[in-house]
Amino acid sequence: MRRGGVDFDGEGLVGGLEGAAREARVALLEQLLADGVPLDELRRAVAEDRLVLLPVERELEGRGERLTAAEVAERAALEPELFERIGRSLGLALAEPGERVYGELDVEAARAVKRFMDAGFDERSILEVNRAMGQALSQLARTVAEATTRLLLREGGTERDMALRLAAAQRELFPVLGSVMEYVLRRHQLELARQEAVTAAEIAEGRLAGARRTAVAFADLVGFTRLGEELPPEEVGTLAERLNDLALEAATPPVRLVKMIGDAAMLASHDPDALLEAALALVERGEEEGGDFPQLRAGVAYGEALARAGDLYGRPVNLASRVTAIARPGSVLATAEVRESVRGEYAWSAAGRRRIKGVRGAVSLHRVRRASPRG
Repeated sequence: MRRGGVDFDGEGLVGGLEGAAREARVALLEQLLADGVPLDELRRAVAEDRLVLLPVERELEGRGERLTAAEVAERAALEPELFERIGRSLGLALAEPGERVYGELDVEAARAVKRFMDAGFDERSILEVNRAMGQALSQLARTVAEATTRLLLREGGTERDMALRLAAAQRELFPVLGSVMEYVLRRHQLELARQEAVTAAEIAEGRLAGARRTAVAFADLVGFTRLGEELPPEEVGTLAERLNDLALEAATPPVRLVKMIGDAAMLASHDPDALLEAALALVERGEEEGGDFPQLRAGVAYGEALARAGDLYGRPVNLASRVTAIARPGSVLATAEVRESVRGEYAWSAAGRRRIKGVRGAVSLHRVRRASPRG
């Protein structure tokens, strides 16, 4: 079959397809050729079974002149090596030297970085922001793509139908997603402005303080590893998603959900009372799930922690993680520093002194419950 000067059969672009599926593939190939997609790119896409995604790729990469990394850096007035470091910090694949894969969108992004540098941000700060942004947006991109694909697959149709629907969804929904992202970032920055005051000492010294006293809690699903062997992946994923929802519900300001790590949620706050309340609430919410939802357990520690790129580092982080692994199902286990720091009324019981891997000296632990049931 030859269309538009191209022998689709001879090029191996329609092999194995018959009837309506074959006609849909031919129509999609013709449309992509007319849109300027090179024949060798079509061959690669068919060989890699991703032809249906080519229209989406065209929407995402934009039109216009193709540039090398050096040309992008020159137009943005950045050093080529810095442009490369920026790409790596964002978690993006880098082109080979001289390869023309960039466009005007890349130039605009590079110029935005230059504006931040002109405003006084140093390279370390920019790369730190980029790493956090790259990790978060990589996860968001995958989640949005999976949700969109599930939705469109339910509509059925041919390969061409699916390709065009994916491209249309990208074209119509991406600007909306950008607006939502801007809104969410603005709201999070507002919460931080209310909670993370810059101290007079920091203003006087002209720099942020290092480590700060921080309460940290981990909560994990008991028996999650075993369940991973027994349940289908979809059900295991549903349990992890539900834990994420419960953690977000429990982490009300001034507590924040720092991150999810598989079957565990990490919460933190400069207010140990608020953090302990969140840990108790999270474990209680797990109990209220009932059914086949595993029990939760939590470990809480308090001490000096360093905030970097949205994450936390230091002794209370390591300690809270280790204490969680010791806690009984359905319980909250805290260190002595937590008990000594909280002001609220709780029921405490000694859980002994334990040697904990990676922590110097024996650690005094205490089980904590509410002084009276919620109601």
